[in-house]
Amino acid sequence: MYSKNGESYFIVDAHVALWDARPENQRNIHGKQFIDCFYDYHRNLSPESEVWSYEDYLYQGGERLMKDLFADGHVDHAVFQPAYLGEFYDNGFGQTEEAFALAQAHPDKLTYNHHWDPRNGEQGLRQLREDAKRFGLKGVKLYTAEWHGESRGWKLDDHWSYKYLEAAQELGIRNIHIHKGPTIRPLDRDAFDVADVDKVATDFTDLNFVVEHCGLPRLEDFCWIATQEPNVHAGLAVAMPFIHTRPKYFGQIIGELLYWLGEDRIQFSSDYAIWTPRWLVERFVDFEIPDELSEYAPLTTAQKKKILGLNAAAMYDIEVPAELQLRDETPTEVPVAS
Repeated sequence: MYSKNGESYFIVDAHVALWDARPENQRNIHGKQFIDCFYDYHRNLSPESEVWSYEDYLYQGGERLMKDLFADGHVDHAVFQPAYLGEFYDNGFGQTEEAFALAQAHPDKLTYNHHWDPRNGEQGLRQLREDAKRFGLKGVKLYTAEWHGESRGWKLDDHWSYKYLEAAQELGIRNIHIHKGPTIRPLDRDAFDVADVDKVATDFTDLNFVVEHCGLPRLEDFCWIATQEPNVHAGLAVAMPFIHTRPKYFGQIIGELLYWLGEDRIQFSSDYAIWTPRWLVERFVDFEIPDELSEYAPLTTAQKKKILGLNAAAMYDIEVPAELQLRDETPTEVPVAS
């Protein structure tokens, strides 16, 4: 819980990862390119005091994650959103077993989401069913630009993707997080395009599609889709650190999202360990829309509380103490079209 000026905030970090990018796990040069791109984002968008050494960045481990998020980071609950990247890393980038073990040991603090790749066909569907049972999945993280053999990406509206989404419906996996954001070397820019979100959101109205990184740099495209698809949500991973380096740009991002989507469909994410949550939470609580962006309404405390945690808590059925809910209001409900 974070408190300031008499207000207390329930914080849900809706997009965190536990990864291993050390040289011994890098399958090829692309593994190094990927983590180097992450590190460039980290050091270029972070305050100087928050920049890690490159060696620390390659692997954090569960003990440090618990400290960075919960002891130091103001976070009350966090959701793992793993990326596999088996073409780049021998044992995968996201550390499934370590992350799941942490979530099992701390169910009050951590939720584990998993991943799938529809290019794995029937075998992958069988694995999804096993994974859903083993992990008790409420959500998944999809990487449409991930490489797979000679394929360098897939679309949400592909034939096999529909089979996996249908299986998700059947298995009760309602929250579909999708990386739709900036290009990460060596992945291809066009494989992150947001256009395919429109069709699946229409066809799977009882699933929530959380577009991580809110489509950046395609924010306008994303907003035009999300405003007419009430089961599409915005994840602020990658957008958040611009609060430090380009506050006017961040004001435009949050202003556009509030205008088009409203305050109930935006989720705070640190994208740990690209960034740590402490400074992001503190800066966001203090943030005001710059005066020169007068077309946007002021950002209210109630809106900040929803974005920082109440929205994701509603989506994942995370219990919020009564004193941290909005005064004189019922807890935020996740709006999904019927």
